Amino acid sequence: MRIHFIAIGGSVMHNLAISLAKQGHQVTGSDDQIVEPSRSHLIEAGLLPNQLGWFEEKVTEDIDAVILGAHAQADNPELKRAQELGLKIYSFPEFIQELSQDKIRVVIAGSYGKTTITSMVMHVMRFLGKEFDYLVGAQLRGFDKLVDITKHNKIIIIEGDEYVSSKIDPKSKFLYYKPNIALISGIVWNEFNSKISQEEYIKQFEDFIDSIPHKGTLIYNKEDVVLQKVLQDTKDCKINRHGYKIPDYTINKGVTYISTPDGDIPLQVFGKHNLSNIAGAYTICEWLGIKKKEFFEAIKSFNTSIRYLEFVASSEGSVVYQDYACNADKVKSSIHAVKEQFPNQKLVTIIELNSYDSLDSSFLLQYANSMKESDVSVVYVNINSCKELNKDIESVPNNIKDNFNNPDLEVVVSLDGLYSFLDGVKSKGYNLLLMSLNNYNGVNLSVLADRFFRDF
Repeated sequence: MRIHFIAIGGSVMHNLAISLAKQGHQVTGSDDQIVEPSRSHLIEAGLLPNQLGWFEEKVTEDIDAVILGAHAQADNPELKRAQELGLKIYSFPEFIQELSQDKIRVVIAGSYGKTTITSMVMHVMRFLGKEFDYLVGAQLRGFDKLVDITKHNKIIIIEGDEYVSSKIDPKSKFLYYKPNIALISGIVWNEFNSKISQEEYIKQFEDFIDSIPHKGTLIYNKEDVVLQKVLQDTKDCKINRHGYKIPDYTINKGVTYISTPDGDIPLQVFGKHNLSNIAGAYTICEWLGIKKKEFFEAIKSFNTSIRYLEFVASSEGSVVYQDYACNADKVKSSIHAVKEQFPNQKLVTIIELNSYDSLDSSFLLQYANSMKESDVSVVYVNINSCKELNKDIESVPNNIKDNFNNPDLEVVVSLDGLYSFLDGVKSKGYNLLLMSLNNYNGVNLSVLADRFFRDF
């Protein structure tokens, strides 16, 4: 096939383009911005466009398929030319479905945990030497691509998200995949991150369940309240249903063990979210024919998805972890996980907030009481990245403290201030949890860990 990508530089799009080129398809593409690592990957594959921008002359009648990336706008000149010519235009999830019609499609969805569950299933499959295709939304440990699709593999593992497919296709991405085996980890609507209403958001998951073919399988988290209501509203779907919940576990000397009839299984991950994710991954693998002993032998060596309670460094009995701070519930659960894992250690937690969010009291209010379990709580905001903050710097710390409902909260407004705080912490007997959606101004986290350990 001759395939043209509009917005080839996207993280998933460029991986899909490279995968298709390796299968022998003739692939071209355009984009107005291509950054690393996409640029280097496209150069290596011989697919980097000669120049940046949109060129309608690239779109010709002999193209079999146009794949439209989410970055491309509805008035994109190449898109308009493809529409004029009547070419077949796909969003990338629609094209993935086209490529995987003859495969067993395993789709992992949910407002949280889907990346980790996907990576657990892929880890187990690879550990056991089983071949599979995959599509994921983030770089996973041990896998150098986001997309790998072959002609011969019979199984494809897909991380399915609920966001729109493209600027001209409002359909949720995961509705295209029509999974033979589907998993929903849980449903949480976040008014600050969602562009649609709570009712519309939940309806997407009802539609996802409706998209499972007759006699397909839905695996679900029994402990998610919103999901239970969705299951009730879709009870007429003629599919298999298999629930899971957090397994029994113990913690001994900083190691979490899952209790099984064959003995306790030591893990390299911890926290109730990860334990729930393991239960979900196990259920998927069970439906794929993997035996219990095989699964637990493999999961023992699973480390973590990148940046999900990920180990950074340790010294003299103190440990530094990093995690995402995507919402208040995540902050609260991650703090609890570290405290539960290391009951004899105190905890310093540092959350990095987007500078513009720190101006929004309604946004900050969701974090009220979220850090109460941490012994030392810090919010870091880089005021230098936001001109509006400089107008009223004095009010920023108090506004954050008031909305977090934590008078002992320390607010740091510069990178130098963060360094000074870490230099002054007596870290012996403490662990450090770094939570952020950003990257601490690009500073390597090992640098922050070294400053935390400085008093040893």
